[in-house]
Amino acid sequence: MALPVEAYEALESIVGSDNITQEPATLYTYAFQRALELYTTGHSKFFHKPEAVLMPSSTEEIQAIVKTCNQFGIKYHAFSTGWIHTAGPLTEGVVQLDLRRMNRILEIDEKNQYAVIEPYVIAAQLQAEAMKLGLNTFMIGAGASCSPLAQLTSFMGNGPNSFYMGHASENLLAAEWVMPNGDVIRTGSLGSGCGWFCGEGPGPSIRALIRGKAGAQGGMGVFTRVAIKLYPWPGPPVLPVEGIAPAYTAPLPEYHRAHTVAFPSWQAMADSYNKLYDSEIGYVVHRQFHKLGGELGPAFWMMYTDPTKTLDDMEEIEADPEVRQLREEMRISYQILLAGQTPNDIEYQERVLDEILVETGGHKVAKWEEPAKEQFTLLYMTRWGHKNLNFVYGGGYRGSFHQEGPPDYVIQYAQVAMELMKKHQNTGLMVKTGGDALMGPISSMGGGGWCSFEQFTAYDVTDIESIKAVDKYFREAIAISRERGWSTSFDMAGDLLRATKEQREAIWSGMKQKLIPYYQYKVKRLLDPNGVGDSSFTYAVLEKPPE
Repeated sequence: MALPVEAYEALESIVGSDNITQEPATLYTYAFQRALELYTTGHSKFFHKPEAVLMPSSTEEIQAIVKTCNQFGIKYHAFSTGWIHTAGPLTEGVVQLDLRRMNRILEIDEKNQYAVIEPYVIAAQLQAEAMKLGLNTFMIGAGASCSPLAQLTSFMGNGPNSFYMGHASENLLAAEWVMPNGDVIRTGSLGSGCGWFCGEGPGPSIRALIRGKAGAQGGMGVFTRVAIKLYPWPGPPVLPVEGIAPAYTAPLPEYHRAHTVAFPSWQAMADSYNKLYDSEIGYVVHRQFHKLGGELGPAFWMMYTDPTKTLDDMEEIEADPEVRQLREEMRISYQILLAGQTPNDIEYQERVLDEILVETGGHKVAKWEEPAKEQFTLLYMTRWGHKNLNFVYGGGYRGSFHQEGPPDYVIQYAQVAMELMKKHQNTGLMVKTGGDALMGPISSMGGGGWCSFEQFTAYDVTDIESIKAVDKYFREAIAISRERGWSTSFDMAGDLLRATKEQREAIWSGMKQKLIPYYQYKVKRLLDPNGVGDSSFTYAVLEKPPE
């Protein structure tokens, strides 16, 4: 669908000629999104090219844009920093709203511990400013370069500090939301003229309409400002970064510790999770260093933290007997940061951790207790600035399994995921990192009780056979999960994106909780009567309740 000239001129009058374009090369950059080759028919890295790209700078401009889209029957899709394929248009005839001009921290309320931010503020930016005031921010696993506003409102929401700081949905306070019909709603205390401190009242909460589990991913209105909770930071106002790129380090603050802890079995590790929940120690707890694989991971980290080495040295490093011993020691392990307020506080936390390790047969990995390694872990796990490493082996990755639940449930699929990964990696079409690239947070919500393992696949984005191999692996992972009664939602998005309208309706109707997509569609029609939100597979289309 070509954008009518009068529609383009109306949009141009809102943002100015410098902030709108139909230049083809620019439009194609928005059709080129990460991981599309795994979701599109024919494994293309391009999906739908937008009809135009706009860069608004304010709530008022966005409201005017959305009203214009309703007037002309044009779809829109908004995104900030982006991370995966849903950042770009999901259907034809869409104008893309790139929110990078809205990049301000509007307020940090030190006393009440919250910040008010715009869409293109990134987590690193907010964290740096918060730390100057003795505060810190929640951050999802996608890392410091991503938008906290998007995390809170529009996509997934667990991360390395979720045990201490909660899920993204728990950190959303008041919000300003340009609805799909162009109205502006201000939620919670903001809507009552009482400021940004509360997302729930007076009156009922609409948090579930805003985000649910994963949000509408840019297709149900535009969130222009939100308040995000902040948390105590018992460390220096500025992290004193040292070392040589890329493995920067930071000296440990006075009452901080960073450990890698290992266990003799998956059950022992699960038991340690439960004991950490009960003891309430741990500032950041995450099974992170396994994302690069159980076989190659330790060799990679030895290379990465040595400024004299490169990826070309990996084979030699992996052959080192000490590195191979470390590989076996770290098979079942995770990273934990302890942050105390006083000498007695940090001493207490260390003693509790040591007692948990004794009770579960775990231990602190000596190699990662070395000062340089501990300082690297501290900065990595606090700043979360190394997420480019997800792509280091072949240019592409995708997470599988990732079913959330209590620790004793999650460890059930660990061995299954490992064996399946090894089988498919042995074809030579996927990077052979080992079967246990199972990473994930100790908890997806504040206080613990809910965790997951995400089995990373690494593949060559330039090789169609490698891409097909990952797709085949996912098909088998889904089939195995269904056989065992485990959730398969980790690939529902892929099936829905590729599906025709009829196939999509069949998928929604086949859900075990059939009324969820039906009522979701009723909400979609209520809030977006003209269907201008480019939400594609993220919302069902079910006109009547399924039987």
